[in-house]
Amino acid sequence: MNSKRIGLHISAVMVVLAGSSLAGETLAGAGATFPYPLYQKWIAAFAEKLPDLAITYRPVGSGAGIDLLKNGAVDFAASDAPLSDDALRGMPVKLLHIPAVVGGVVPIYHIDGIVRDLRFTPQVVAGIYLGKIKRWDDPLIRAANRGIRLPAREIAVVHRSDGSGTTYVWTSYLSKVSDEWRTAIGSGTDVKWPTGAGAAQNEGVADAVRNTPDSIGYVEYIYALEAHLSYGSVRNASGRYVQADLASLPAAAASFADPPSGDFRLSISNAQGPAAYPIAAYTYFLVPKKFATRDKAKAMLQFLRWALTSGQKQSAALGYAALPDEIAKRALDALEAIEQ
Repeated sequence: MNSKRIGLHISAVMVVLAGSSLAGETLAGAGATFPYPLYQKWIAAFAEKLPDLAITYRPVGSGAGIDLLKNGAVDFAASDAPLSDDALRGMPVKLLHIPAVVGGVVPIYHIDGIVRDLRFTPQVVAGIYLGKIKRWDDPLIRAANRGIRLPAREIAVVHRSDGSGTTYVWTSYLSKVSDEWRTAIGSGTDVKWPTGAGAAQNEGVADAVRNTPDSIGYVEYIYALEAHLSYGSVRNASGRYVQADLASLPAAAASFADPPSGDFRLSISNAQGPAAYPIAAYTYFLVPKKFATRDKAKAMLQFLRWALTSGQKQSAALGYAALPDEIAKRALDALEAIEQ
């Protein structure tokens, strides 16, 4: 998020209007900060279509949003990381994972004098974060960046210090492309890092990289885009170097267009498609199958159906990658599990 959005973390986007059978009903949500600007726009636009209820959303972070849902303080949550089977069993109600848009995590770096975008192979990304590739002029980095004069200096590694969906996406990807990472470190919203210094949130990682020569970090694609950060391309499973953008992120999701039993918790990183950006992921609405009242269920269904159709058309204007049509259709089908 940019600096203007940081102040929004403690607020809620809210629409309150009245006029029909849902008048006076409220839907309260909380969770991931990554999709907050989009949800803010969606809620405001949805009010024009259904001006008869209140919808609030607080961008408190994925983990905090899940805790609020677990404690009954909100009606739905949002998360950049899917819940495990154990976590789902620990929730008081059965939940659906409904994808909202496609996101991505990108490697950012600060090397004085480098003006061309760097290329990263999976082996280089894993090697740097394992602490085994220590210098920018390592042969593996030079081989991927022929013609770029890389400095013979040590790499300063930056990672998240707080639990985050961004870290989950990053480490899930590393677990897919590196056997050593998978067995020694694994994936999660917070892991035991083998090297580097920690910083909180995307802003903290970006500031640390911006202020530390010869450093590398990772942030959400939207944040890198808005903050005008240099971010590299990553070699995908088809052997092509691809940067994250509004075409390469949906291409990753399209490679997994048939989720098993409608379960969208599958990872879409390291996709096989030649145009796919490899460090991609969904951000999710976490929606109870049964709400406290029929009116809440009806309101949630109407909002999600709108978000998965008309709302998708508004995503690109804010830099978010819309769901591929087939994924959106399957997500709409999954909504049938919500009791009315």
